[in-house]
Amino acid sequence: MSTATPVVTLKIDGKDLSGRADETILDVCSENKIHIPTLCFLEGLSGWGACRLCLVEVKGTSKLLPACVTRVAEGLEVTTNSDRLQKYRRMVVQMLFSERNHVCSVCVSNGHCELQDLAKTLEITHIDIPYRYPKLPFDASHDLFRLDHNRCVLCTRCVRVCDEIEGAHTWDVMGRGIESRVIIDLNQPWGDSQTCTGCGKCVRICPTGALTRKGTGVAEMEKDDGFLPYLTKMRENQS
Repeated sequence: MSTATPVVTLKIDGKDLSGRADETILDVCSENKIHIPTLCFLEGLSGWGACRLCLVEVKGTSKLLPACVTRVAEGLEVTTNSDRLQKYRRMVVQMLFSERNHVCSVCVSNGHCELQDLAKTLEITHIDIPYRYPKLPFDASHDLFRLDHNRCVLCTRCVRVCDEIEGAHTWDVMGRGIESRVIIDLNQPWGDSQTCTGCGKCVRICPTGALTRKGTGVAEMEKDDGFLPYLTKMRENQS
């Protein structure tokens, strides 16, 4: 006999709210139209907590906690927007811009880029952190798609959608820290992959212009993320 998931009460930004014990802070905020910026999170995929943009303050701890992977609990008191959080979020976005080569004026995703949208929302008009200008490769070996490491923000959406939804396990992450890179199979050209199905799911959910379909222009780069929750729901119904 299944046991119903208990409901807990908590306070977010001074509002008394409730949620299931198996939900995250981000889930409850989304249900109550409380906006928290995210980049690596995408409904239909597992939580990752990598981008650190959804950090929130929780009463009783000095640490900032990622809302996308922190479960709600009885009596929790959460702050989603403060001067401290805004400072950290601006710093994170600036670091993302400085670590790779994001040149919005010549990017295919200009106007349809989640990183660019975050910069606008956080009112970032310039970068205070020195640019690294790394020399990163561009892979156009696949017949349909291309990979530009210069625009990758290591959100791992491509890794998770290929693993959890498509089941091909083509993508992975190699290296550590600033040297980390997404790779295909055992770090081989995309066109040589023996596991890629060519479904294009990784391209459709890439938040920047790192993964694109060949022959597309700016107007065609709008993302349609609704298919992921749908696919996830269909898989649950089949199990």
